[in-house]
Amino acid sequence: MVKKVTPDDQNRLDAGLNSLLIRTGDTNILVETGIGNKLPERLVQIFKQPAKLLDNLHSAGVAPEDIDIVINTHLHFDHCGWNTVKRAGQVVATFPKAKYYVQNGEYEHGRKQLERDAISYMSPNYDPLLENGQMVLVDGDLEISPGISVRVFPGHTANMQAVVIESGAPDENGRKKTACYISDLIPTANHIDLTWVMAFDVLPLDTIKSRKKYYASAIPEKWLTVFTHDDRTPWGYIERDERGKFSVKTV
Repeated sequence: MVKKVTPDDQNRLDAGLNSLLIRTGDTNILVETGIGNKLPERLVQIFKQPAKLLDNLHSAGVAPEDIDIVINTHLHFDHCGWNTVKRAGQVVATFPKAKYYVQNGEYEHGRKQLERDAISYMSPNYDPLLENGQMVLVDGDLEISPGISVRVFPGHTANMQAVVIESGAPDENGRKKTACYISDLIPTANHIDLTWVMAFDVLPLDTIKSRKKYYASAIPEKWLTVFTHDDRTPWGYIERDERGKFSVKTV
């Protein structure tokens, strides 16, 4: 078997924490907030502390108060850690004016704290937002804002949602240019093969089904796929040749 990535001497791999900022003209939408800065020390030793989201937003001229909508694809701590910050001993919203969106089933699963994945769910990342009314729990596919919708793709978790972005004038088939933040359904460009699923996936057989469903639209309609954990290839077009082999065309 050919290795696609070389680990370090402790068998660790580098991974990205790629958030996506969408500007619609009058609305700033942030997809995913990364790992944050509230990890306990034992996890800082494992994951380091790459808490650069606010710095990167600042570099783009965006303050926390400028974010109108935050979409969490799911509630694992590495996807919603910057939802909140500690301030004066209290956990408060990082983005004070934003509405946060996540699937209701995802929240209900996380609050059960099951042995299989309890370590992934840290309630300070979302409970304060539910308590103050900033977090909106949705059920199923939904248009969040014009041209911005969420679609559920089970596999990594039972209620993980991808974010689909459409823009521009429709083509001759009535389709607009489309991008999709596919989250942990396809975490990196190395995970495009149907059966290359992660050990973290709660429902690996559903991951395969969801990838087939995604490819049925994304490949023929040439969607730009955004990879949440790829530190080298943040996005690209997934293609499939006549032999059925998948590849990523980078941009």
